Amino acid sequence: MTRPLWHCHVAISLDGKIARRDGSFDWLYAYPPQDFGIDAYHAAIGCLVMGRATYETERALEPWLHAGRRVFVVTSKPLADPPPLVEAWQGSLEELARTLDGSGLGRIGIEGGGQLIRGLVEIGRLDVLEMAIVPLVLGDGIPLFPAGIRELSLRLARCEPKTGGALHVVYERP
Repeated sequence: MTRPLWHCHVAISLDGKIARRDGSFDWLYAYPPQDFGIDAYHAAIGCLVMGRATYETERALEPWLHAGRRVFVVTSKPLADPPPLVEAWQGSLEELARTLDGSGLGRIGIEGGGQLIRGLVEIGRLDVLEMAIVPLVLGDGIPLFPAGIRELSLRLARCEPKTGGALHVVYERP
């Protein structure tokens, strides 16, 4: 059985930030995610793996964006009143990867911050990095790639200019 592709879809600033220091992302409102392939991304994935902070941010939105989809939240603490099909994953990322590798899913969605991305890079599970690159330098904020991440080579699969000077970029592991 072929292992699933692990696919991250994220928006970043020109200086590589995914959110302001306080976790807010108001700077993205002028760039609708539908312009950057989010609907095709969601249609292609079999389940989601997300970090705890991303989960808490998305959980505060109504309605829950991932209704009807299995979601694994990588966390060290239990989740309070999670939506249906959402579960806390308190094991290692290696264990989660082995579990999902045998699931028959074709594509695993990744939504999370730098710590989750670093962990997935470490175990060789970042296969597709799809980004909305927004023409804004935040200066301070939460980086997509935190200090200490190991080297990762990717090849450009697609790059499309978008309204307002943004780019829709897809990188894949060679």
